[in-house]
Amino acid sequence: MYSFELKRADSVASAAALLGETGGKPLAGGQSLVAAMKLRLAQPGTLVDLSGIAELRGIRKEGDHVVIGAMTRHAEVAASKDVRAAIPALAALAEGIGDRQIRNMGTIGGALANNDPAADYPAAVLGLGASVNTNKRKIAADDFFRGMYETALADGEIITSVSFPVPKKAAYAKFAQPASRFALVGVFVAQTGGGVRVAVTGAASAVFRCKPLEEALAKNFTADAATMVKVSPDGLNRDLHGSPEYRAHLVSVMAARAVVAAG
Repeated sequence: MYSFELKRADSVASAAALLGETGGKPLAGGQSLVAAMKLRLAQPGTLVDLSGIAELRGIRKEGDHVVIGAMTRHAEVAASKDVRAAIPALAALAEGIGDRQIRNMGTIGGALANNDPAADYPAAVLGLGASVNTNKRKIAADDFFRGMYETALADGEIITSVSFPVPKKAAYAKFAQPASRFALVGVFVAQTGGGVRVAVTGAASAVFRCKPLEEALAKNFTADAATMVKVSPDGLNRDLHGSPEYRAHLVSVMAARAVVAAG
């Protein structure tokens, strides 16, 4: 690990000021960034610790939305009575992230800012049509994810919370890599007020919506309808875990399982 300076912020305003002054990176749960630093894949000169900012934590119900603070841990989302009652699919997704240490240290804001191609939370955010709130603006899920480890966040911009609309029904199913628990393919399916949304993670360089599945499930929200969709392998990942064709097949399979789980 390269040397770095650690600064602690006690408010969003002070964190933004420190990031502006130093050009550093915000540190949330550290489950991705610290690991990258240990491998010398990341070399931030300054880290701004967000863990002491109380306003970034907590879960609350606001009308027909569930709002989750950016520094809320995965384990807290999984255990939340509000989340379990309003969006049980989101609680189940959080409960399946990584291992116990990661769930107790990792945060929703950190996961979204990192935007790992195989992470679970991006599928929920995109699948539910959530909004990512920052210290500067509100960003719709469809505009937030730009590519591999790339988001719409500007330098120094801090995620403060995520606002999830409560769906009519939703579920997430993933085919996990056994060691990391990241998704080889994960599919989040939701019936929302604006129609059916299907978000896929792990299959490509970034999370994406699968239009063929959305169209099929809008007509017939059944596992059979999902299974009949032949997803194109074009642009999907090829690695030691599977070919693009294998992942394309898994997208339909995981979508069908998610539909069954949604009820």
